[in-house]
Amino acid sequence: MKQYNHFINGEYRPSLHGGTMDIINPATGKKYATLASGDEADVKLAYTAANNAAESWACTPLPERQRILQKIASLIEEKSDQLAEAEMLDTGKPISLARRLDIPRAASNFSFFAAAASQLASESHYMPGQALNYTLRQPIGVVGCISPWNLPLYLFTWKIAPALAAGNTVVAKPSELTPVTAAMLGDICNEAGLPAGVLNIIHGTGPAVGEAIVRHEGIKAISFTGSTTVGKRIAGICAEQLKKSSLELGGKNPVIIFADCDYEEMLETTIRSSFSNQGQICLCGSRILVQKSIYEKFVADFTRRVKEMKIGDPSSPDTEVGALISEGHLQKVLSYIDLAQMEGGRIECGGKQLHMPVPNEGGYFVEPTIITGLVQNCRTNQEEIFGPVVTIMPFETEMEAIALANQTSYGLASVVWTNHLARAHRVAGALQTGIVWINCWLLRDLRTPFGGVKQSGIGREGGWEAIKFFTEAKNVTVRYEH
Repeated sequence: MKQYNHFINGEYRPSLHGGTMDIINPATGKKYATLASGDEADVKLAYTAANNAAESWACTPLPERQRILQKIASLIEEKSDQLAEAEMLDTGKPISLARRLDIPRAASNFSFFAAAASQLASESHYMPGQALNYTLRQPIGVVGCISPWNLPLYLFTWKIAPALAAGNTVVAKPSELTPVTAAMLGDICNEAGLPAGVLNIIHGTGPAVGEAIVRHEGIKAISFTGSTTVGKRIAGICAEQLKKSSLELGGKNPVIIFADCDYEEMLETTIRSSFSNQGQICLCGSRILVQKSIYEKFVADFTRRVKEMKIGDPSSPDTEVGALISEGHLQKVLSYIDLAQMEGGRIECGGKQLHMPVPNEGGYFVEPTIITGLVQNCRTNQEEIFGPVVTIMPFETEMEAIALANQTSYGLASVVWTNHLARAHRVAGALQTGIVWINCWLLRDLRTPFGGVKQSGIGREGGWEAIKFFTEAKNVTVRYEH
């Protein structure tokens, strides 16, 4: 049985203390590999490697950094089949989704930031008769990147690529639930010619490895994607050290559907925005708000279409819904379905654990679930479930829809369906979310800022926001001689 080890200073190494943990295939519930389980000692070793490489990498000419990052992107594309299969085994997601979304986006992250690094221009400010100011953006040094389990390589590279492009070295932690594609990235980086120590990958739990990365005083910035609870803890630790942090956290995203929308396109896209990756995407729309005049029709049509979705073995190319990530998460999702019924909700479809045939009989499968009849302030409508569960509520007026959409502690993303141009702009401006999609979902331009408000996080990723986060601004003033 294969063991995946830490990637430190360009080499794969077991944990210094010999710890290991199991890697479970969510679709079968069975162990299929082992993982080095690190701790503070491994993080210190990774930091030393990153720190030793920091000055050299920061001084590497930009064209050479770009060449290496673009080569990493090309190798990810070349190895897309192996990476997609590894992602499927680790996450339980359909192989079609890994091939279509996860792996291509991981390659795009490196390609985009390789190009973006050359577009960063220095600002200058002229003081007539006195001085010229210009602003440098310089690498921070060693930074920490901590990514989640739902889109493993996609989000891992979303952090690493801009950090490397900006000239930093990295100590990174992927989720211990889905570590394999991150482990495979080490070989890809070596093949691309990334110098030893520039990227270091430590596996293990959040308390043992993640916290050690955050607390290490030599690691000058933290980029984290994960739960709001953990994000708050990281923010507190970073505040104690006056350390930069970018936190992309949870969501309870509304989908607002007006009667004048393009109905068929809306219906098809709302199925995707509700149940892609089993609802385990922070951008999924879990609260569907429908104008009252089309509410009954929507519930009937949406329910019928969801019942037709193919749930099954993730390796099957026609599977649309795979397994949840773990036994613990399965129980969490089921507990929220029970809670919804206690709160007065009606299960329109789904609501049950599925017991699949061999070889997936031990997998963590839940039917896509639609719930109606709940009030806005109930826990089911307020707390992040992060599974294949959506609620549907009616509204009458534009103002009511905005009020319902904003009445949660989260503010990551929202979707608005309408063909009324003025309404689209009014609603987008009034919604308390960092991202608003009008008549689409998950249409991403990597140049745009990504992140949320309220309990959905602090800071932005993507485009110049990412490059700025991973650099420090330094102003230089040159006084004219008289």
